[in-house]
Amino acid sequence: MSSAAGLLITFEGPEGSGKSTLIRNLDDRLRATGIEPVIVREPGGSEIGERIRNILLDPASDRMCAETELLLMVASRAQLVREILRPSLSAGHLVICDRFADASVAYQGYGRELGEETVHALNEVALGGLVPDLTFLCLLPPEQGRARLVDRQTDRLDRESVEFHDRVYSGYESMAASGDPRFFRLDAAATPQEILEGTWARLRRLEHPLLAAL
Repeated sequence: MSSAAGLLITFEGPEGSGKSTLIRNLDDRLRATGIEPVIVREPGGSEIGERIRNILLDPASDRMCAETELLLMVASRAQLVREILRPSLSAGHLVICDRFADASVAYQGYGRELGEETVHALNEVALGGLVPDLTFLCLLPPEQGRARLVDRQTDRLDRESVEFHDRVYSGYESMAASGDPRFFRLDAAATPQEILEGTWARLRRLEHPLLAAL
């Protein structure tokens, strides 16, 4: 468990999988029950992390090599863990993170083909033993996700090749098939309400004191 007091829930998925919409809907429902979660995103989530995010996602950073991308992701994560996550969890908060360490496994390990071992080694330094209590995998085939990006301003990663996004999806599929109970798969092709209900039902099964009101 991430913390004896707090609870860390992460949301993962390829581009266009509806994570951000789901998190907004979940936030609304949690607040209606009296729970006020701390919500952060990756890369970013801290002042330093947001600066790193701007570099990572800027289309002008098109010459960035895969290793630099991974190291910047991990740097942002290390700051987030120490500045925001650990203090929030120690204070007994429910923390929701839009992407976390598993994103680097999918995007840099699979997408950039740097390998899982390399990513896990660097994540170990950044996380310092912190592991999410539960990770929702919002999975949507890449072609469907790309179709959802038509009306959205795209960033550097959005604009990557079809092959890159196919590899990212394979990474997330591998997590879903791993048998690790931390991962819970959501069908991102379902309606927002159906996805929210599936998320809510799984959260209730955690039986954590912070979720007693659910």
